[in-house]
Amino acid sequence: MKEALIISLKLASLTTLILLFFSLIIGYILAFYSFKGKSIVEAIIFMPILLPPTVLGFYLIYLFNPESPLGKLFNYFCHKSLLFSFEAILLASVIYSLPFGVFPIRDAFQAVDHRYVEISYIFGYSKLESFVKVILPLSWGGILTSCALVFAHTMGEFGVILMVGGNIPGETKTLSIYIYDEVQALNYSEANRASLLLFAVSLVALSVVSLLRRWKEETL
Repeated sequence: MKEALIISLKLASLTTLILLFFSLIIGYILAFYSFKGKSIVEAIIFMPILLPPTVLGFYLIYLFNPESPLGKLFNYFCHKSLLFSFEAILLASVIYSLPFGVFPIRDAFQAVDHRYVEISYIFGYSKLESFVKVILPLSWGGILTSCALVFAHTMGEFGVILMVGGNIPGETKTLSIYIYDEVQALNYSEANRASLLLFAVSLVALSVVSLLRRWKEETL
């Protein structure tokens, strides 16, 4: 169980960091720019929530297989197959959790009073300076929420992870898959312990974010 927990924590942490970077960029574009096809882009980002994990997993298998362009490129540089590897479940997790990362940040950016941004321009701030010194500090609540949702969602992923990563101990066997294996083996006591551990980790992550938000609100 310890090995599966470590893999889950590693996967959730990396997914959160990667999605934080991309969600800040995508969220900013969606919040402050209007362009043709914007609603289509938002719908595509939202799709992982609507699609069954098996459907998303099937298309990711097609995308990651050794004969696909991405699979060939990965094999060329890393000299191994992308499918059924940790890298595969990491990419799958990033795609699967994308809406949980993007939309809280987009909503937080949209909630920023545009007058503050305009004032920053008057004082000579560049767009980057306005983003760092004005928009980000006023959007920290949405950013924290995004990170917490992505982390907790990734910790509990099962279907997509199993399809693209298989069940390889020490490589792709996460805590959720470990629980599934124990249930299949009728080892319900061990499955219960692992389930409680998974629940506790997710609860702690969400509680820490809630405490940080409350502390920040009290200091303002």
